[in-house]
Amino acid sequence: MRTRTFGNTGRAVSVIGQGTWKLEADDRRQAVAALRAGLDAGMGHIDTAELYGSGRVEEIVGEAIAGRRDEVFLVSKVLPGNASHGGVLHACEASLRRLRTDRLDLYLLHWPGSHPIEETISAFDALERDGKIRAWGVSNFDVDDLERTLAVAGPGRIACNQVYYHLEERSTEHAVLPWCAGHGIAVVGYSPFGSGRFPGSGTPGGRVLTAIGNDPGAASMLGIDTARYKTTAFVVSAVLASLAGSMYAYYLRFMSPDVLGVTVAFSIVIMLALGGARTLAGPLLGALIIQGLPIAGQSFALWEPLAAGVLLILVMTYLPRGIWGTFTAYLRGAAQRRDTDR
Repeated sequence: MRTRTFGNTGRAVSVIGQGTWKLEADDRRQAVAALRAGLDAGMGHIDTAELYGSGRVEEIVGEAIAGRRDEVFLVSKVLPGNASHGGVLHACEASLRRLRTDRLDLYLLHWPGSHPIEETISAFDALERDGKIRAWGVSNFDVDDLERTLAVAGPGRIACNQVYYHLEERSTEHAVLPWCAGHGIAVVGYSPFGSGRFPGSGTPGGRVLTAIGNDPGAASMLGIDTARYKTTAFVVSAVLASLAGSMYAYYLRFMSPDVLGVTVAFSIVIMLALGGARTLAGPLLGALIIQGLPIAGQSFALWEPLAAGVLLILVMTYLPRGIWGTFTAYLRGAAQRRDTDR
């Protein structure tokens, strides 16, 4: 199993870990056996929380790691409702008892709550001094939450941020992931297979994943050329964006030149800030291809489809992603609060 240095801890941790959410619903013997099989396979990173099964999952984990504690990078989480100074200390002691251990390798605040972060960090510091936790971090924090935490804790203190992240939920890539990378904070993705939305074996995606799972060399056997795929997608999207952009440029001609200039300049600045200079390459390529092509009886200068393509990509790509990311973050928070109330 490949390992990677985990944030600021200096520990080499398996890149694939074992999550335990809703494990209490499974047969206990099978759950214990599954966790032990994971350890046998080198998946020493085990994540749990006091929330899961109201503590029952921590008991299952404790049983599974009995006699193998030194093989495990053990993580648990404190509920925001218990995140006062005294609440954190009490919650950690309870988790240690259920896990049958004297220490946690990492202790996380499950999501932002109403208790001042200063109190939570103060308790984490006390637990670290007493040897009951080796590091601490956060979960489900956005950039604003991370900035506030960093301001209180100082650099090099936050070990990780655990977030909802899989191929169909990638909003964390826009701001949280770059921010954490820039501050040396590990990012742990939970529900990497989408919590029940994993492609079925009968679907095209499921067949590819099955083949890859059965044979590590299946990607080349299936003829999957990721470089060619990316190039094709880039060219197609560039041409389509600029075709639409050229049509749109016709209508932009009715705008005041001053208003149009400010709008285009503002859009370019935002795109550069969000995605780097490469985000302009698509509209530029398409503009070069379509330069001078008459649309609706009009011919267009190079800048017109380029400007319109920039506007279209900004509006149709980044704005929906931002709205969707905010909406899904709200739904996750609501689900977690509902689980807590139960």
